[in-house]
Amino acid sequence: MSKEKNTSKREYPKRPIPAIGVVVFNQGKVLLIKRNKPPKSFMWSIPGGAQNLGEKLKDTAAREVNEETGIQIKNIKLIDVVDFIEVDDKDEIKYHYSLIDYVAEYESGELQAGDDAIDAKWVDLNELDEYKLWSETIRIIHHAKTILKRGK
Repeated sequence: MSKEKNTSKREYPKRPIPAIGVVVFNQGKVLLIKRNKPPKSFMWSIPGGAQNLGEKLKDTAAREVNEETGIQIKNIKLIDVVDFIEVDDKDEIKYHYSLIDYVAEYESGELQAGDDAIDAKWVDLNELDEYKLWSETIRIIHHAKTILKRGK
């Protein structure tokens, strides 16, 4: 009996893909990245990505932030779970992610775009509208700020 490698397609998947998003704060600013890959290519978002087989959720959060921005994070806490489902013009599901969102604080490292990010920057919360974020991302960022305040 041969083992077939699980190659999960991201576009037109057979099932939802678990992925992590991380709202990272540093001195009152939030970390945003400009995405390099679909979905939402060339749009601003929070760092994150798909979970690897055998990888714990918080480890995925730390890895994805580091790969996309070059920084390390600490105090990782769960915010919420969000569905991202995009359908094409034929009403077929093009993308389906189960997004597990966390909040974290900057720990160390030099901010630089890497891996799946075109750009990365620290942004004031009152400037979020300028980045045309998905409405759920804005909600998650504000919710994350509340969770962070409660935890201190």
